[in-house]
Parts: sequence; structure tokens; C-alpha cells
Amino acid sequence: MSSRIFCIANQKGGVGKTTTTVNLAAGLARLGQRVLVVDLDPQGNATMGSGIDKRTLESSVYDVLLETATVAEAGRRADAAGYDLLPANRELAGAEVELVGLEHRNERLRRALAESRDDYDVVLIDCPPTLNLLTINGLVSAHGVIVPMQCEYFALEGLSDLVNTIRQIHANLNRDLQVIGLLRVMFDPRITLQQQVSDQLKAHFGDKVFDTVIPRNVRLAEAPSYGQPGVVFDPAAKGAQAYLEFARELVQRLATLK
Repeated sequence: MSSRIFCIANQKGGVGKTTTTVNLAAGLARLGQRVLVVDLDPQGNATMGSGIDKRTLESSVYDVLLETATVAEAGRRADAAGYDLLPANRELAGAEVELVGLEHRNERLRRALAESRDDYDVVLIDCPPTLNLLTINGLVSAHGVIVPMQCEYFALEGLSDLVNTIRQIHANLNRDLQVIGLLRVMFDPRITLQQQVSDQLKAHFGDKVFDTVIPRNVRLAEAPSYGQPGVVFDPAAKGAQAYLEFARELVQRLATLK
């Protein structure tokens, strides 16, 4: 079976997209899934958080988008985490400008991933927080979107923007695209507002809200500075355990997806 491709996306910054991407990838790898992480953010945080130095890359996702390298050529192995990575660095910021004048500019990533569709069970794309050509490439490639979000007042506002974007991409560029689910992250049950927003999400989105909740966790925050996902850095930590649970839940949900 060919790979299932998911964007980890939210137009709001600082909501734990990269943390979710690398920890979900490491969790899926522990469950025996063959996983590719695509770092589509010029900041390269998923690259560094996977233990790969973005300053020494010979090729990256930038080359894949410009069709000067394949996924297999530009990919790297994140050994400790157990998955493959299509890395990114600052060069990627220039790809935006260069892609504008090129043919199939929205479909570059989809075409590249199609060549390696049999090599992976799951592909996770870490999108930048802005809706730009890079994010559109991610959304056009994907079967679905996983939305990490904090249960805060402005989160619901940002979510409606993202849902509208997904609708537009679905209507015009990718008929397969759907919201797979919303993941509550950095959750602190002691804060009443967070509990209220969580209840609102469940009331409005129903079973689109994943059962797993990721708690606010210091060990998850520390892990990237050691070049490892939290699931690898401290598997016993509450946050790591929650991401492993989330990986299990996603695998179950995959079985029910068309």
C-alpha cells in the first residue's frame, strides 16, 4: 500500500507543530511504521530536532522542490529517532521566490513524494506557520491535516482560518484533502479556560478531536536542544508517553480512513 501523507499545520505560530511532527514520527517508528518527515519550514527546526545539522546539508527539500534532487537523494536517516527526514535550511526561504515562475509550482512536492510512495507507510510534513507556496505544496501533497492547537481564547479564531484554507485547497487543488483531527497540545487541566476551550472544541468538532491530550511538559521542550524528539530523549516523561499514545490512536484512525 502506498504511503499516507499528513500535514501538521496551523497558521498560528508557537503551537507545537514541530514538536508534534518529530514526536509523532518517533512514536510511529516505534510502532513499526516506516516514516518520512518532510521539513517544509525554512527555520529547519524539525531537521535540528531530529539530530541533523542544517548547516552542513549537501542537499535538502529545497533541491527536491526545484527538481534537482529526488527524495531518496536528499533524504537523511535520523538514526536515534528511527525515521527518515527530508531536511530544510535557510535556502528554503528562497524557494518561494524561485517557485513563483515555475510550472506546476503547487505540485512540486506531491510529484516528488509520488516517486517514493512505496518506501514509507506514513509521511509527515511540518508546515511553516504562514500560508505560502511551501504550505500550499504541503497541503496539495497530503491526504489529510493534523492540527495541533492550544486550548486558548484566540486558538478557535485561527482554526476557522485554517479550516477555510483547507476547504479552498480541497475545492481547487486537492480533492483528497480532509481534516484528520485536532490535537490538543501544551494542555494544563488546572487552567479553567483551557478546559472550557477543550469542551467547545469537542462540542463543535466531535470525533475530529483526538482523544489523546498532550500535556505541557518540560522534557518535551528540552529535547530539541539535544537533537532528539522527546519520545527518544526521555521515553518515560509524561509528554513522551502522550505522543506514543497519540501514535497508537492515529494508527487506529488510519485503519478507518478511506
